[in-house]
Amino acid sequence: MAQIQVDQILDCKGLACPMPIVRTKKAIEELKAGQVIEIQATDKGSLADLQAWAKHTGHQFLGTATKDHIFRHFIRKSNPSEVKDQLHFPRTITNQALEQKLMNHEAVTILDVREPAEFAFHRIPKSISIPLGELERQLDLLSIELFQKDDPVYVICRTGTRSDLACHILARHGFTQVNNVLPGMSAWSGPTERD
Repeated sequence: MAQIQVDQILDCKGLACPMPIVRTKKAIEELKAGQVIEIQATDKGSLADLQAWAKHTGHQFLGTATKDHIFRHFIRKSNPSEVKDQLHFPRTITNQALEQKLMNHEAVTILDVREPAEFAFHRIPKSISIPLGELERQLDLLSIELFQKDDPVYVICRTGTRSDLACHILARHGFTQVNNVLPGMSAWSGPTERD
């Protein structure tokens, strides 16, 4: 791979979602339009997270290089006319409200967009696992086999960041009853299961 000229290197090694996104958002504010930031991370989910964040905000995700288990993500800061305001998904539900629905035996569909390892060790029973990075490729499966576009869907991740991005993706593709679960699995006190 050719040497990539970067204007800033951001060290996010050892950090998990949402910290690489939080730090990238802050660091990119200091760059000028057209400058490139390299984000170094060890979290496997950082690839999907940063791709989705860049797409959502209008910055240009250039690509990722991996060496010695370190992901080097490259993002170009867009011109102000290209950047979108980061909007939070308007429909949310608290962990407690979702837990109450489960206790009342309501029929709910829970879509967990965390990485497979996160899902394997700590998940809500009967939740569906589709990592954020695979969501757009799996849209047909969702609407044909798992649930209909007008069914209520509760999207969860560790902290609400990936699930927020997933809710935007689903809504853009016609899913009408999407809800972001906040604050997510990091504070989930309801029933869980593991492999």
